[in-house]
Amino acid sequence: MHGRKVHGFTLIELMIAVAVVGILSAIAYPSFVEQLRQSRRADCASALVSLANAMERHYTVNGTYLGAATGGADTGAPAIFATSSPVDGGEAYYNLTIQNATASTFTVQATPTGAQASDQCGSFTLTNNGRKGLTGAAAGLGWEDCWR
Repeated sequence: MHGRKVHGFTLIELMIAVAVVGILSAIAYPSFVEQLRQSRRADCASALVSLANAMERHYTVNGTYLGAATGGADTGAPAIFATSSPVDGGEAYYNLTIQNATASTFTVQATPTGAQASDQCGSFTLTNNGRKGLTGAAAGLGWEDCWR
């Protein structure tokens, strides 16, 4: 009887392959998660600008920013626009609210929720004169870092 040639992987080769996959995963996964957060932030910024545009349309029709929230209120969930981002449905990553509305000014806010709740950028704000801001952001972060 002649020795048969065995085809396949040795245990060492398999362990090396598993180690390489583990190292790549440890590097790639956090980067992937951060890219998801950045894309959600960009969608949120777009939704907040769209909410501000809806506030401007409300002002054009009514002569005031008052009454744009649910139930005709001046603050809270908007009645004139979607209440969460993404605005086209799906899992909400930001809740949109009217923080402050007067006859001539407003501030709208997007508060992170769900998978985005632990985001270092915190809540986004936008005023009627286009001033962008952050609330609850990690130390050292400005609106320029998150409004991309």
